[in-house]
Amino acid sequence: MSELVDEVVVLYVDDDEDFTELTATFLEREHDRFRVETAASVTEGLDRVADAEFDCVVSDYDMPERDGLDFLEALRENAPDLPFILFTGKGSEEVASDAISAGVTDYLQKEHGTSQYTVLANRIENAVEQYRSQRALETSEQRLSLFIEQSPLGVLEYDSDFQIVGLNERGEEILGYTESELRDHSWELIVADDSYDNVDDVTDQLAVAEGGYHSIDENIRKDGEHIRCEWHNRVITDDNGEVVGIISLFQDVTERTHREDELERTNALLSTLIRSLPVGVLAENSDRTVLAINERLLELFDISEPPTELIGADCRELAQMASEFVVDSEGFVERVDELIAGAESAHNETVALTNGRTLNRSYEPIELPKGTGHLWMYRDTTEQREREQQLQRQNERLSEFASVVSHDLRNPLNVAAGNVELARQDHEIDRLATAARALDRIDDLIEDLLTLARRGDNVGELEPVSLDPLVSNCWRTIETAGAELQTELTATVIADRSRLQQLVENLIRNSIEHGGEGVTVTVGELPGGFYVEDDGVGIPVERRDTIFEAGRTTSRTGTGFGLAIVKQVAEAHGWNVNVAEPDARGARFEITGVTFADIDD
Repeated sequence: MSELVDEVVVLYVDDDEDFTELTATFLEREHDRFRVETAASVTEGLDRVADAEFDCVVSDYDMPERDGLDFLEALRENAPDLPFILFTGKGSEEVASDAISAGVTDYLQKEHGTSQYTVLANRIENAVEQYRSQRALETSEQRLSLFIEQSPLGVLEYDSDFQIVGLNERGEEILGYTESELRDHSWELIVADDSYDNVDDVTDQLAVAEGGYHSIDENIRKDGEHIRCEWHNRVITDDNGEVVGIISLFQDVTERTHREDELERTNALLSTLIRSLPVGVLAENSDRTVLAINERLLELFDISEPPTELIGADCRELAQMASEFVVDSEGFVERVDELIAGAESAHNETVALTNGRTLNRSYEPIELPKGTGHLWMYRDTTEQREREQQLQRQNERLSEFASVVSHDLRNPLNVAAGNVELARQDHEIDRLATAARALDRIDDLIEDLLTLARRGDNVGELEPVSLDPLVSNCWRTIETAGAELQTELTATVIADRSRLQQLVENLIRNSIEHGGEGVTVTVGELPGGFYVEDDGVGIPVERRDTIFEAGRTTSRTGTGFGLAIVKQVAEAHGWNVNVAEPDARGARFEITGVTFADIDD
């Protein structure tokens, strides 16, 4: 075949040189893509064919030494498909019959006039086109055959009835069958029951060339082992579009599908875990886009978008959004950038939010296939910190309790025990009165200790409490001796009634115990609170910093826990209690931060 696809190279063999030249000239005029070379004998023609490529040979029949049929017979030994046209002036039916039997491509008798060259040119063109098409088909089939045999994939060939007609070597390895063992069998032999319906649907679609080009099915090897294979199917159709065969490429994907199933289970578990965690989680890709994020993180930073819509979002923008709810917004973003730049773990960093809550931040760099990713965890520690502070206060009260038990209770116990022993020995009844006073002091200490230990920083149900009747009730429950009460109260506060009564009783009792003979106790209102004041001896300046500590007292009858209870009750309500300067002499305690009830309620 010629190198130029459109060029047709013709060898014309004839012993008549003048006719040969004339024929070559007319053929090249008929088609500008024809190039005609000539030879004067069969021997020369065979030599030319051996030395060069031709698309077609045209030969006379009656030539010296060897005729055209001898030429055809010799040519077919090395070029069995090369188009050969017998163009003769001395033909007969016998010659034509012999030519056809010898495999001539076409037969044409020479005639007078130039029209015969047009006919010959058309015969040459048709023969060459058919020859080239056949060669192209053969080349394609050879390539397909080579691909099938050397393919790393299994290749299974079906006819239009889905009977197996071919299987390559790789397919034999995958299925365990030889080609001959599967030939003329249907697909049912190699398909598991679980995939039967699916494959049946696939073949129905392929039969009409309307789908079924890809599937993953469970197949059965010859040894009975079940494997999963991925199939890519292509139909072969004729000129009318009718399916005449199917080529199926397949591979064993058992291990791959197992890995994919395991990966899918792992991803589902991880996704569920991230969604369910009580901490906010954000995972970033190496390009700082969102890889995973849970709803808890968005709740912590008051971000309204659902997690699914943020996958792939820019984490820089997300950090900027979150920083709007952080007290130190600029420092928050800078620290995020700093941790990413350093790519080192960080744990238990505190992030204060503008809503008063506190977060604990941890960071871990994570190695991903395309670089270093970033894992963030934010945990709300507000309640934990409050519990820790409460526990610390409880521990302090426990320490105070231990101190009282070991010291303050032991002293009156010793006094009581000693006086009882002396009364037994000396029969002195007066000593029993001393012992009784010691026991009364123990009872007071125990009562105050229980108040501190049991109630702690807790308050019960808050309700409107009118101060004036509550103060009057407190006064009636206390031994007031010669003391006098003055009140200037109209307000109603929001408080735990019983705990507020403890606070007021202890302040009044403190004034009576420390104020001296005939002390006057005044309870009045302040902006945002109230006060308890007396005109007694007052509080020394050096004692004001420690006056609310448990066990501190200068009274022989006091327990030292009254003002500690006052402070505890105030703090439990969120109030403040302070020692203030009285208008004249004496002591003044101010309770502020109090919520007053609406008078109209």
